[in-house]
Amino acid sequence: MNQTSPLRILLAIESSCDETAAAVVREDGRILSSIVASQHELHIEWGGVVPEIASRAHVRRILPVLKAALREAGCTPQELHAVAVTTEPGLVGSLLVGLTAAKTISMSLRIPLITVNHVEAHIYACGMGLSRSIYPCVGFVVSGGHTNLYDCSSATECRLIGSTIDDAAGGAFDKVARILNLPYP
Repeated sequence: MNQTSPLRILLAIESSCDETAAAVVREDGRILSSIVASQHELHIEWGGVVPEIASRAHVRRILPVLKAALREAGCTPQELHAVAVTTEPGLVGSLLVGLTAAKTISMSLRIPLITVNHVEAHIYACGMGLSRSIYPCVGFVVSGGHTNLYDCSSATECRLIGSTIDDAAGGAFDKVARILNLPYP
């Protein structure tokens, strides 16, 4: 009798800036759940993200987001095969909240911990759910403090071609909005 083993399941955690997010993803790329807790209401008064406020909000939101992601995916922590977490770049305090949660899960369940560069993950996400590879490609990432162009030969080989030396487009939008008295976000 030929039995195939079940597809492995990964828990992914993202907390690089002002959103606490978790997703459960199956080995074949199928997204079983995706939960995002936004913080924009906490930063409205300041017209942009305040790092200390963001990191404290992550502390309050990480466990409910993780529980919701597992519940929506219909799986238990014991069914996880690995946990992935954003470790760079981002707001240090915010990144530490996600990393601490991921390390705790990894150690307690004795499953691998996978670190993720969130800027490169933006490029990788473009190919999720497609039946063919997006590589090779040129990746254009406009995210928070980063506006970068990459030469991507594979999901793990992205070479920076160029980047802004001042503010990223996202930061420029916030500054222009403030000058024009537009609301945040």
